[in-house]
Amino acid sequence: MTQHVSRRQILQESAAFGVLALGGVACSKQQPPPLSCTDATGLSAAEMMVRTSLGYVDRSPDEKKDCKACAQFVPAQAAATCGTCRVVKGPINPEGYCKSFVAKAT
Repeated sequence: MTQHVSRRQILQESAAFGVLALGGVACSKQQPPPLSCTDATGLSAAEMMVRTSLGYVDRSPDEKKDCKACAQFVPAQAAATCGTCRVVKGPINPEGYCKSFVAKAT
């Protein structure tokens, strides 16, 4: 017994397959991993003590008080890389935070 497949069925199934294929491609694009600036290799014990005592964290608990909004933050020249700080030594995440936060003058 042969089954008859209409042109309409073929077009509908092709369109559905195309939508699924495009959806799969869009979903397969992965976000880059979040920037991590926690590698304190090369810092002296005193610099590490300052970093620790000022409570530097890679992600600010308050979105209005992150390093990129701080007057002490020095952004990196390349996008999506760690910057530096005038107070806390080592790599600094623009999304980070520490107790020495001072809002930039507007």
